[in-house]
Amino acid sequence: QVQLAESGGGLVQTGGSLTLSCAASEYTFSDYNVAWFRQAPGKEREFVAAVGRNISVTKYGDSVKGRGVISRYNQVNTVYLQMINLKPEDTALYYCAADRSLTVTTDKNQYVLWGQGTQVIVSS
Repeated sequence: QVQLAESGGGLVQTGGSLTLSCAASEYTFSDYNVAWFRQAPGKEREFVAAVGRNISVTKYGDSVKGRGVISRYNQVNTVYLQMINLKPEDTALYYCAADRSLTVTTDKNQYVLWGQGTQVIVSS
């Protein structure tokens, strides 16, 4: 029912920052847990960050702890991922995903709705 659309990717230099956006098509977005995953060529999809229906519940992957902040603004049906101090290893296709489970998980298999992804390239 809900459609997700990522934006904000691009080319940045090592040490730079960017903010990714995940926009949902419907007002029921507030009922979903939302997560960011990333996938580099030849690699498995990796958990990055998640925020629950209750915005006080957030989780971060080890690779971005201290460098990423996930937030949501339900009034505009949007979730953001702010990343700083970017590294070449952050280069990947970043996906937004949503699920209406009662708990927030880091397991990609728990998420039902997915966007098309936005590409992040960090120059080295």
